[in-house]
Amino acid sequence: MFRDLGIMIVLLGRVVAALPRAARRRRAFAEQLHEIGNASLLMASLLSFFIGGVLSLQAGSVLVERGMGTQLGGLVGLSLCKELAPVMMAILLAGRIGSAMAAELGSMNVYQEVDALRTLNISPVEFLVLPRVLAFTVALPCLVIFANLVGWIGGAVIAAFNQDVAVPVSTFISNLREMIQLHDILNGLAKSLVFAVAVSLVCCHHGLQTRGGPRGVGRSVTKAVTNSIVLILLLDYALTRLLLPFDP
Repeated sequence: MFRDLGIMIVLLGRVVAALPRAARRRRAFAEQLHEIGNASLLMASLLSFFIGGVLSLQAGSVLVERGMGTQLGGLVGLSLCKELAPVMMAILLAGRIGSAMAAELGSMNVYQEVDALRTLNISPVEFLVLPRVLAFTVALPCLVIFANLVGWIGGAVIAAFNQDVAVPVSTFISNLREMIQLHDILNGLAKSLVFAVAVSLVCCHHGLQTRGGPRGVGRSVTKAVTNSIVLILLLDYALTRLLLPFDP
C-alpha cells in the first residue's frame, strides 16, 4: 500500500511537471473529455433524479409529521450539493471511466506499447496520463453541477406528487433558494476536484503497473475500481472534517 502510494505521489508530480506541455495533447484531452463528460450524462441524469426522489420520499414524511414539510427543499438541496452529488458522481465515473482507463493502459503495457513510447523518447505520462487526468478534473465538477440541478428537480417532482408529503414545487424551490448558499456548492465542487485527481491517478497507476497478460489486466481493473471507491469515501470524510470549520 505504501509503495503504491509513493508511486502515485511521484506520478502526480510528473503530471504537474508536464502541465506546461498540455497544449500538445489537446486533441486527446477533448476526446477524453467527451467520453468522461458527455457520454456519462444519461447515466448521471437517472442516478441524480432518483437520488433526489429517494431523499424526498425518506425525509418528506418525517418532516411533514413534525410540521416541517416546508423545509424539505433545503434538506434535499444541501444533502445533494455537499455530499451525495460529489460522492455518487465520483463513484459512477470510477466504475464507468476508471475501469476503462485501467484496462486500456494495462493492455498497452502488456503489449509493450508503453515501452515503445519510451523507446521513441516519448513520455508515457505526458502522452497517456496527462490528458486523462486533466479531462477527469474538468468533467467531474461539471457533472456534479449537472447532478445537483437534476437531483433538485427530482426531489421537487417527487415531493409534489407523493401523497404522504404533497409539498408544492413552489414551496420546495423557495426553501431550496433560501437554504442553498454559494459556499455550499463550492464545498461540493472542491471535493469533486480532489476526487477527480485521486481517481484518475489511481486508475492510471494500476494500468501502467499491469503485468501478466489478460489476467493481469483484469486484476488491475478490479484494483483500480475498488481502491478508487475506498479512497473516495476516505477522502470524503477527511475533506468534510477539514471544511467543516469554514462552514458559516
